[in-house]
Amino acid sequence: MFLINGTEQTSLAASDRATQFGDGCFTTARIIDGQIQFAAAHQLRLQQGCERLSIAFGDWPALAQEMAMLAKKHDEGVIKAVITRGMGGRGYSPANCSAPTRIVSFAPRPAHYARWQQEGVTLALSEIRLGRNPALAGIKHLNRLEQVLIRLGLEQTDADDALVLDSDGWITECSAGNLFWRQGKTVFTPRLDQAGVDGIMRQYCLSQLATSAFSVVEVNAGTDALALADEAIICNALMPIVPVRQWADKQWQARDLYHFLAPLCERINPL
Repeated sequence: MFLINGTEQTSLAASDRATQFGDGCFTTARIIDGQIQFAAAHQLRLQQGCERLSIAFGDWPALAQEMAMLAKKHDEGVIKAVITRGMGGRGYSPANCSAPTRIVSFAPRPAHYARWQQEGVTLALSEIRLGRNPALAGIKHLNRLEQVLIRLGLEQTDADDALVLDSDGWITECSAGNLFWRQGKTVFTPRLDQAGVDGIMRQYCLSQLATSAFSVVEVNAGTDALALADEAIICNALMPIVPVRQWADKQWQARDLYHFLAPLCERINPL
């Protein structure tokens, strides 16, 4: 089901800049018992994305109401909210754009996440590297061609997910989630000021780790850092936490970080 500007429909204008240029941002949120998890954080993500892209969107109450209304119909699933710059004429300039477009949709939660949580995942190094661009780093914009190519490459392997580097060779993220690894009591996660998406679950994990017995460091690190790790996990708003069992020749059985974070991230959190 799709709601476009509050109306149930499945057609978007060909002149919308989402179609023409991928000009917009989005977020995907988990539904539990008819409630959107981390609803305020998802709305803040969209607001920050619009601010960074200079999209003058103002229908925040309507968007929140539509997301909540659609979520209420389902015990479990995924809500996706997209904001585009709206319809515009030919060319890159947004000067003649109409009002922004909002799109809300529902989909089932991926069934394989439960198996991943039990078994852990394997990672393969992606041949596609993310471009470094601080103007877009961190936000979840609609230009996802890098991720499409990463996914295409992943499907040519036997791995569950891809380890993605940036163009300078730093570990950045996985194909659709953020990465943490632990060495002793120190937890590392990639810096995302040049590339990658600063996910909602990443932000929540950082907040929980900040008051824990673990210390947390955001780093620029190459793949050799994983060889020294005692444990690795990936996360996003839907998983929400999954252990990594193997990367290259490195295998992990430890679950200390996973067992600390998983109960915190699985509990119902509608705020």
